[in-house]
Amino acid sequence: MGGISVYSHSQCGMALSAMREGILQPLCDDNGFLIERDDWNPEIAAAFAREEGIALTAAHWEILECLRDFHSEFGDSPANRALVNYVKAHVGRDQGTSIYLMSLFPGSPARVGSRIAGLPKPKNCL
Repeated sequence: MGGISVYSHSQCGMALSAMREGILQPLCDDNGFLIERDDWNPEIAAAFAREEGIALTAAHWEILECLRDFHSEFGDSPANRALVNYVKAHVGRDQGTSIYLMSLFPGSPARVGSRIAGLPKPKNCL
């Protein structure tokens, strides 16, 4: 029979990982952040999110938009406290909390969110 190949789950995972690495790697700096903000698009965001173990929802996209707006306004990616305050002012009090942002972008919302949003690594992040 022709046409359809059958791969194990691990083979598919390795193939997807290699494909993402092959596509994303030339676009990224040594820290895995997009070099050129203008190269960003929703597909790149989804690929970065998958690498972070995040399935993007409408709530994520709302914060990603805030991150990109912050960068446009101030020329830098925000630190966590600045992100919390910006989200609180532009989205609402319920979303503008560290706990909410950590639920969406575990670890460091500013670092992880900035990466997925196609922005440079925040200056104070390791």
